[in-house]
Amino acid sequence: MQAELRKKLLSPEAAAALVRSGDWVEYGGAVGQPDLFDRALAARKAELRDVKIRALATFTPRAVLEADPTGEHFLWFNWHFSAYDRAKNVDGRVNYIPMNFGELPEYYRRFIDRPEVACLKTCPMDAHGYFNFGGAVAHAKALTERAKIVIVETCEAMPYVFGQQEAIHLSEVTHVIDGGRGAIPELPNPPITDVDRKVAALIAGQLGDGACLQIGIGGMPNAVCSALKDAGLRDLGIHTEMFVDGMVDLIEAGVVTGARKQLNPYQAIYTFAGGSRRMYDFLDRNPRVQSFPVDYTNLPENIVRNDNVVAINNTTQIDLQGQAASESDGFRHLTGTGGQLQFVRGAYASKGGKAFICLASTYERRGQRKSRIVSTLTPGNIVTTPRTDVMYVVTEYGLVNLKGKSVAERAKALIGIAHPDFRDDLAREARGKHLVPRGFW
Repeated sequence: MQAELRKKLLSPEAAAALVRSGDWVEYGGAVGQPDLFDRALAARKAELRDVKIRALATFTPRAVLEADPTGEHFLWFNWHFSAYDRAKNVDGRVNYIPMNFGELPEYYRRFIDRPEVACLKTCPMDAHGYFNFGGAVAHAKALTERAKIVIVETCEAMPYVFGQQEAIHLSEVTHVIDGGRGAIPELPNPPITDVDRKVAALIAGQLGDGACLQIGIGGMPNAVCSALKDAGLRDLGIHTEMFVDGMVDLIEAGVVTGARKQLNPYQAIYTFAGGSRRMYDFLDRNPRVQSFPVDYTNLPENIVRNDNVVAINNTTQIDLQGQAASESDGFRHLTGTGGQLQFVRGAYASKGGKAFICLASTYERRGQRKSRIVSTLTPGNIVTTPRTDVMYVVTEYGLVNLKGKSVAERAKALIGIAHPDFRDDLAREARGKHLVPRGFW
């Protein structure tokens, strides 16, 4: 095995030399994006034109983007924006690819032409000849099945995870870059605000023992984890898209046991991870937390196999009919659909399940406070979760369930959890737009 490995070892420069003008190059996602290969490819800028790079959720700056501000040499396409991708999109350097995250492996297998090169960051080869995808299992296996040249860039800092489709064998790899100790990006946890705590307390009050959690990223979801830790609940489970720091706290506190899960009992299931070094160390060789491909974690037909699924996701704007716009600010793209819609649908269909869409009632822009609950979405805003799918909506002023409600009842309910300063205007707009019938209110 070691002799075969030595034959496949390449320097980052030699690996990057395999890329030609016009090629599609895959970088994988999140903590699985390569660094040494990226820098070596950027150094070849003058030799290359129209190299198209596809990635997901970029956690650290990319050398190919920093070296090529005009996009003449490298074009970047992304399945889900991070803050870095968002900034580069404003500069015209990054283009979004719409998707439901749980469908992504099938996109590669059915719709995407075979990419010329894929380079993913992995754990070093284990005793059985496997390179573990670590915190970036998601769509990695499907991607490597399709690429003509598969390069792994090893990194000792990557957590070694258990699960399914979590590794690639040496026999399936074209070349190996020895990345030594290396590093993977850590994501800072935003501070928890009073608004986050109020929303979290409302959600925690709706949960019972044995609930199976999907929790997104950000201050509000972390506040939910904090609230659940002290809510006196027992035997919670985790079946989620992204593993975050707050989940470590719930497992270590004994609140999450997975004992009542029907699918993967006693195990916390996720598809990729992003957070602190403490969290990565917790995942490393831990059989209680297992990483599965995203077409296992995110497809509603799998989510529904657990009872009492609770999906907790953020949105940036919701209109009075219940349309949740969670990924854009007008024509400015912010994040992506990700798994929100699939988890909303899976949670609703789960026996006893609940889906929560959370938002602060207001935000500040140029020194002016504005309502996130609006009569009409900002022009250009993308609807992530349609009004027909939205179940619970939560702000710091309350919680409402829109299922079974008419447009007029929805408008009244949502105005009731808007910031008090905006309620009169919203009611006036609802009447003016004929969302509520005469005499209803």
